[in-house]
Amino acid sequence: MTFLDQLSEWRENNRLEFKSARGGFPRSFWETYSSFANTSGGLIVLGVEETPEGPKVVGVSDVDVLIKNLWSGLNNPQKVSANLLLDSDIAIHQVDGVEIVAIKVPRADRTQRPVHINNSMNAGTYRRNGEGDYHCNIEVIRAM
Repeated sequence: MTFLDQLSEWRENNRLEFKSARGGFPRSFWETYSSFANTSGGLIVLGVEETPEGPKVVGVSDVDVLIKNLWSGLNNPQKVSANLLLDSDIAIHQVDGVEIVAIKVPRADRTQRPVHINNSMNAGTYRRNGEGDYHCNIEVIRAM
């Protein structure tokens, strides 16, 4: 079974998020990164959008720029509090003549949580529930 065969059966859930990335690196990536890191981990697939019929491959316009922006953000403490990724967590796939990027986000170790964004633990900490990324309140943050 190929990646495309598997992809056509997938639906967004608590461990999977699709982002179209049509306009470049998606700003909402960081909320999902934080939420996956603070819960059970997950897979973010860039270049795919969720539709009522299932995932639709749209591709990313410039994989090299997208990955450069990803690494720049991950290594910028003003953007995200912890870089949890290794090179092996990022995979580029050719699907229907376009490229998509699959990013495996591991669950953060307890010493790294809460993983937060935009240099703000209170305003930038998220958790994953179902298909959504939800802002954490101070009680949840303290419990991490």
